[in-house]
Amino acid sequence: MQHIQSYITDHKDRFLAELIELLKIPSVSADPAFKDNVIHTSKVIKESLIDAGCDHVEICETEGFPIVYGEKIIDKNLPTVLVYGHYDVQPADPVELWHSPPYEPVIKKTDIHPEGAIFARGACDDKGQMYMHVKAMELMTKTDSLPCNVKFMIEGEEEVGSVNLSKFVKQHQEKLKNDVILISDTGMIAKDVPSITTGLRGLSYVEVEVTGPNRDLHSGLYGGAVANPINILTKMIASLHDENNHITIPGFYDKVEELSAAERAEMAKAPFSVEKYQESIGIDTVYGEKGYSTNERNSIRPTLDVNGIWGGYIGEGAKTVIASKAYAKISMRLVPHQDWEEITQLFKTHFESIAPAGVKVKVTPHHGGQGYVTPIDSIGYQAASKAYHDTFGKNPIPQRSGGSIPIVSLFEQELKSKTILMGFGLDSDAIHSPNEHFGVWNYFKGIETIPLFYKYFTELHTQ
Repeated sequence: MQHIQSYITDHKDRFLAELIELLKIPSVSADPAFKDNVIHTSKVIKESLIDAGCDHVEICETEGFPIVYGEKIIDKNLPTVLVYGHYDVQPADPVELWHSPPYEPVIKKTDIHPEGAIFARGACDDKGQMYMHVKAMELMTKTDSLPCNVKFMIEGEEEVGSVNLSKFVKQHQEKLKNDVILISDTGMIAKDVPSITTGLRGLSYVEVEVTGPNRDLHSGLYGGAVANPINILTKMIASLHDENNHITIPGFYDKVEELSAAERAEMAKAPFSVEKYQESIGIDTVYGEKGYSTNERNSIRPTLDVNGIWGGYIGEGAKTVIASKAYAKISMRLVPHQDWEEITQLFKTHFESIAPAGVKVKVTPHHGGQGYVTPIDSIGYQAASKAYHDTFGKNPIPQRSGGSIPIVSLFEQELKSKTILMGFGLDSDAIHSPNEHFGVWNYFKGIETIPLFYKYFTELHTQ
């Protein structure tokens, strides 16, 4: 490990400065206003991969934002690692809740990160974690320690569903051929408790629209005599959970995988404090489906949440109006065996069926993806476990994540290879939220650990 630590020490300031420059670019894929920034970011990533030692790098155009592909093939008889990441980020809204501008990165000390954390949109999800792999690649090529072949596939549409990545993967299976896929877009339990994500939830994301009268109406002249779309929408949404916070959509749980008591007991061994969890997000009690712990609710159980709701007058002062329309965006996190397209259809059928007379309901599916579970007996998992043990001094804990990376199941389906999820973020890093950040220590720990994965994977693969 000496050459790894020495190289990081010698280039530490530059590694940090490069990430900060990358975080200054507002590569928001969801908002057309940032289109040029997203495209510019792809070009920056291309140059970074060239500088890191890739022999071939190209920007692959799609119907949306480009995919940056790079590779270094040192020997076709050696195994190939395919690194996936994304350079697009979530919108920064609500901007007023940021303590510093989202695209003006600053390093600040926190209780969890006394050595400092980088505060910026995309710091953890996923620019910081993706860039660990670029710098790990540089380290291996510059120190002549790269033990196998490497391919990079960095996309710009992960935050909006990876629609064009799916097409790209299906069309370029030979180009992307690999022995294992490596991703850092997840987290670990704590700075002193390394973990490897072995499961991801799937996702179904929809938008609903409730329409009542053909125009906004005076609430005094029409109130009480006409169905109010906002009132109706909130009642419909409230009915989607029962008193035990169980989702009421018929057929929703039919394919849900029920973990055994032994598996749930193993999950419960992970260190977790309900009190600290509540304190970290400013709540006085946890909430969720009856019969399950907090860690089970946010990982092995499906959920349904309203992500946004609007309609009527929301400006300054008062306007007494019954809105013609009301809207909501709803996401459902799914567990293995639940098919996202089937769940989307179940939601649509049910939501339309519970609409009362006097309104019309429209359900528009946006995007989704399947859940994923990776075995802990694969050589990829074993290699990751060895790497973490070397840098943390302890074995990592396998952990199921509540998040979704929809393309992971696609990778296995199309490329026939397993994915290893080596995340270095923390739950407290506020991804998708104001004041997103990524620990400086975590950033460099990732750069230190990743080359060891390559080492052990190559050794285990060639045994």
